[in-house]
Amino acid sequence: MPAATPVASAPAAAATPPALPHVVVLATGGTIAGAGASAASSATYQAAKVPVEQLLIGLPELGKVARVSGEQVFQIASESFTNQQLLTLARRVQQLVRQPDVQGIVITHGTDTLEETGFFLNLVVQTDKPIVLVGSMRPGTALSADGALNLLGAVSVAGSPDSVGKGVLVSMADEIHTARDVAKLVNIRTNAFGSAWGPLGMVVEGKSYWFRAPVKRHTRNSEFSIERITTLPAVDIVYGYGNVPSTAIDALGAAGVQAIIHAGTGNGSVADRIVPRLNDLRSKGVVVIRSSRIPGGFVLRNAEQPDDKYDWVVAHDLNPQKARLLAAVALTQTRDTRELQRIFWEY
Repeated sequence: MPAATPVASAPAAAATPPALPHVVVLATGGTIAGAGASAASSATYQAAKVPVEQLLIGLPELGKVARVSGEQVFQIASESFTNQQLLTLARRVQQLVRQPDVQGIVITHGTDTLEETGFFLNLVVQTDKPIVLVGSMRPGTALSADGALNLLGAVSVAGSPDSVGKGVLVSMADEIHTARDVAKLVNIRTNAFGSAWGPLGMVVEGKSYWFRAPVKRHTRNSEFSIERITTLPAVDIVYGYGNVPSTAIDALGAAGVQAIIHAGTGNGSVADRIVPRLNDLRSKGVVVIRSSRIPGGFVLRNAEQPDDKYDWVVAHDLNPQKARLLAAVALTQTRDTRELQRIFWEY
């Protein structure tokens, strides 16, 4: 009996590669868009010089992790950010995350106030979609520039389903931080950012590795919305130090601020000669919030000062600059100090 003729199997259908996520890069300037006079200029340069189109064209590897489009929102050094620019940026982010074809947002930003912008967005943008801030410590013209790899990592994080629901993030130097906790701790090295409670994870060669998640309220779970905020009330910071006079406090009171963040020593300590000046302002309706100039730990209520007696608020573990933003956002809804203290515990 003749042997059966083998039947050729049909070729397997080629697997359809998954569609790449659409990530929008909103550019605001900063060092990541900076240029130095020479390749050796890593700390001396002009920030906010390179437009977003040039940043994206110069990094073709982005096309392997996402469909990327860019938009130039501002072109400034981040120390010049104003409250109005924060509001403008937040409104644009809120508009974009409502678009079903947008899976994530990356914001290129100067490092000096990157943590502030990230925390503000964390409070007022209502979404589960990833929002990732990124910057660089060296301009793209420098030897060993860090911006390109940081941007690639940020786009990867913004396009990853694993980033959904984790609030606003900061991706730099291969680490992923929550914008709530992160702070610029060094001004001359590429690993400049850190969080008192550690990073959430890492991004390596375009893949995110997560180890923890934020527990404080943010984004979708926030009671605040950029769509209900038209302006931010005046909140300013005074710094505590040895031999500190009341000059700054008196000037801010005269200027009509609605709240003062006192960046105290240690556990938010306030010098004995300063306490009466703060209490005088509190009696006139100014909210007093005790923070600390120390980058780690948190301020304990009724420890260094009798906060209940003075009707003061403590900033918990938020640094003074983030306490300023939370106070400003909260004051758009309430001036009740018990409510303000609840907000500082929860956010």
